[in-house]
Amino acid sequence: MTDTATAPSTKPPSAVWLQVFARLYDPFLWFGEAAGMRRRRRELLADARGRVVEIGAGTGLNLAHYPDDVTELILTEPEPGMRRKLARRLQRHGRTTRILDAPAQRLPLADASADTVVSTLVLCTVDDPHATLREIARVLRPGGRLLFIEHVRADSPFLAKCQDALREPWRHFAGGCVCNRSTVETMRSCGFTVTAHDAVWRGMPSVVRPLSIGYATR
Repeated sequence: MTDTATAPSTKPPSAVWLQVFARLYDPFLWFGEAAGMRRRRRELLADARGRVVEIGAGTGLNLAHYPDDVTELILTEPEPGMRRKLARRLQRHGRTTRILDAPAQRLPLADASADTVVSTLVLCTVDDPHATLREIARVLRPGGRLLFIEHVRADSPFLAKCQDALREPWRHFAGGCVCNRSTVETMRSCGFTVTAHDAVWRGMPSVVRPLSIGYATR
């Protein structure tokens, strides 16, 4: 039997809606950012070191929180609408970096070339989380870390059933986001050792409120 949390969806989100959603993304997240997510980003990214690769950088909400001593920052974002907003935000911050048009499953980077990989609210959107995590493991150097904030499947049976029921409507609304993935368990099944804590994404719809925050190593 296929797990509904990881089963591939039969129809991708509308390309037109993805363009609209890129415009709505920052306003939609505004209250959640103000209610704690901005602080969580800052705390997580304080541990970014060396050559950093952020997958699915979106509109660039992490940019302001990277330490000044990061030696190189590479941002990947495959969605054109998000990438345009990311480029504009990058100009405002004045940070020198590269933006790559690349999906997280196929990073145009050499093996063992990154000290840190960052994933914030991304592993819910990729088509194949196992392939993405294998790719992250490929580009991480020995001793490197994956820093993550991901919303996950709820521990509450009732909320988990709601996530299952709303999976497809939410995915089409939220730019491909799958709200019921057991992401930490997937990390472990891909060979990562995970250190994480649970949190609540306040100010957001209940299906994406359960969070897992931490780091993973190979």
